[in-house]
Amino acid sequence: MKKKIIIMGAAGRDFHNFNCYYRDNDNYEVVAFTATQIPDIDGRKYPAELAGKLYPAGIPIHAEEEILDLIAKHNADEVVFAYSDVPHERVMHNASLVNAAGADFKLMGLKESRVKTTKPLVTVCATRTGCGKSQTTRVVVEALKAKGYKVASIRHPMPYGDLVEQKVQRFAELEDLIKHKCTIEEMEEYEPHIMMGSIIYAGVDYEAIVREAEKEADVIIWDGGNNDTPFYTSDKEVKIVVVDPHRPGHELTYYPGETNLIDADVVVINKIDSADPEGIQIVRDNIRDLNPNAIVIDGASPLSIDRPELVEGADVLVVEDGPTLTHGEMTYGAGVVAAEKYGAADLVDPREFAVGTIAETFEKYPDVGVLLPAMGYGEQQIKDLEETINATECDAVVIATPIDLRRIININKPAAQVKYELQEIGRPTIADVLKDI
Repeated sequence: MKKKIIIMGAAGRDFHNFNCYYRDNDNYEVVAFTATQIPDIDGRKYPAELAGKLYPAGIPIHAEEEILDLIAKHNADEVVFAYSDVPHERVMHNASLVNAAGADFKLMGLKESRVKTTKPLVTVCATRTGCGKSQTTRVVVEALKAKGYKVASIRHPMPYGDLVEQKVQRFAELEDLIKHKCTIEEMEEYEPHIMMGSIIYAGVDYEAIVREAEKEADVIIWDGGNNDTPFYTSDKEVKIVVVDPHRPGHELTYYPGETNLIDADVVVINKIDSADPEGIQIVRDNIRDLNPNAIVIDGASPLSIDRPELVEGADVLVVEDGPTLTHGEMTYGAGVVAAEKYGAADLVDPREFAVGTIAETFEKYPDVGVLLPAMGYGEQQIKDLEETINATECDAVVIATPIDLRRIININKPAAQVKYELQEIGRPTIADVLKDI
């Protein structure tokens, strides 16, 4: 008899694990996905067009809160946990619930959850959301392009729209962001690559994606999301992992960030220009204990701002990268550092002005505090973000998102954009570790 499987996810790793291992596997029947973290995913289906011949009706997606009812309804044999950036303790709470309901609890390893590419591969992952992985990826791109290689980056999935239409997406021009109806979260990841003249792929079916990327690239770059493990492997690869000394110890206590650290060839300690020396040392010690053979690169994340005169002496609203503040659990980001650096008088609390889905975000993540996460998972949330910013009583807005929100929404008050890039300190550098790729 087929084993009945439920896959717990967040519209990313869950679909990938299914595609890699379960899609055409006659030994299993995936009866449901569950979803968390991403708004408006539950209640939909993983479509038949992507699910394969064994699932002509597709596979339903439910809210994670229904997991016990689903196990009972389907008499499920096994629950596969398939999302990232979660504390070890939460993973085991889920395991306890599932086991108590009578089902096995499974974490898939790297062997069965990676697609092999025919090209040399550089993977860039992290131990937490918001470590500075995207900055690091851009340095990798520039280093390889300087050596004359054609590169294609492939981004961790963010399938918030029509999953069939999003099976394989290619972004080379800003118009492609409109073509694919990108959310703010997607634009934050894709636009920097486009602006540096680089190509980036994303979507749902990651074997189909890499086969397209291989047609035009000498080297594939995996631009990982959250703190997930890579979706790809190669006979020739360099595995880079970024850690954050602002959150020392998290590299040991989050899943699967600790897996990334153990498996890394190269570890980048980012933000050492703004982190406490004690935090930096804790991270160094943990790297040495877990992965003593890893090459360690020190990195800073220097900040600049395009209109500093708006910030000095002003009461400012700081808009930070959304996922970094929410499931990344940071209580500050580049915007706060920039506001302090450039002499802001005070940070304005946006919570009393928040509307709609933005107000709901503050309820779900109460520790965000006096910052505004730039949530934009859909048109309504983007409208709510705009309304919240415009209703907030402040002198100016400090925007610390990877894209310039002024291009996406209409802001009715002066606004300044924060810029930040990875600055390598000393040797080795990323170019050094890529010399043999």
